[in-house]
Amino acid sequence: MQEMRAIEIMEPGGPDVLRPVVMSIPKPNRNEVLIKIAFAGVNRPDVLQRAGSYMPPPGASDLPGLEASGTIFAIGQNVTNWAIGDEVCALLPGGGYAEYAVTQASHCLPVPKGMGLEQAAALPETFFTVWSNVFQRGKLKPHEKFLVHGGSSGIGTTAIQLANVFGSEVYATAGTEAKCLVCEELGAKRAINYKKEDFLDVMKSLGGVNLILDMVGGVYIEKNIKALVDDGRLVQIAFLQGAKAELNFAQIMTRRLTITGSTLRPQSDLSKAQIASELFRNVWPLLSNGRLKPVINSVFELEDVTSAHLLMESSQHIGKILLKV
Repeated sequence: MQEMRAIEIMEPGGPDVLRPVVMSIPKPNRNEVLIKIAFAGVNRPDVLQRAGSYMPPPGASDLPGLEASGTIFAIGQNVTNWAIGDEVCALLPGGGYAEYAVTQASHCLPVPKGMGLEQAAALPETFFTVWSNVFQRGKLKPHEKFLVHGGSSGIGTTAIQLANVFGSEVYATAGTEAKCLVCEELGAKRAINYKKEDFLDVMKSLGGVNLILDMVGGVYIEKNIKALVDDGRLVQIAFLQGAKAELNFAQIMTRRLTITGSTLRPQSDLSKAQIASELFRNVWPLLSNGRLKPVINSVFELEDVTSAHLLMESSQHIGKILLKV
């Protein structure tokens, strides 16, 4: 067998440009594994790539799909820590919308005990992103106040749970009462319906917040700065409302604020491997004993990928959207 089903972006555009194709199965290089995919995650970067605004890094597959779960089907000559037949979930450089994909062996993690492949597919992109931005870059500590915008998203539901289990005081924003309720059930001390309340007013009434994880941008940027306590940190991971804002940078100096951010896909293989290693040590035991769990909204068949993208763009979902391969 040399060919596989896959979903290709025919041209930049809306969800209807995603088309099923048949193409050659990729081959792993010496440090890679080939995964026979069971489930793949659907993420905002996939939507941006489909629209033509988030290109794959050099050498990566041009197929969308940044995470998947499945069974290792082949291994490169330098790979010693995985064997054919192992069940894994993995961060991918691209190519997840297909029956097979290659990735660095060091970017794979075992399926946590008690979980199936469906749940495991919802882990890599969000847990890599949250761990690297909230704990590595944002340096969140126990008992600090932490605010995550988009609390009902895949990133948000992961960030709430992780921050809560590590002892922080968690707050979140969301757009409906139902979404706010989910955030609070996952561990947020309070969820703010941004359509009814200004999160800045709420945070000021609480004395400010130590760390903010933001994927909104736009007018939120200035409000985030004002919501931080002295020595507070803002971590930016996306800009759903735009990347430009007017700021008075004097307050950053006088209040010793830190503004940082990152995107996951362009980072080096070594950086991603280090994140995977820290997740395995610090987070995977919590997934295996049930203290953390992914929130899955919907599972679509691979050929129904257009519906999956329509749901993602509607922002009506709570948690992760998956494709069954």
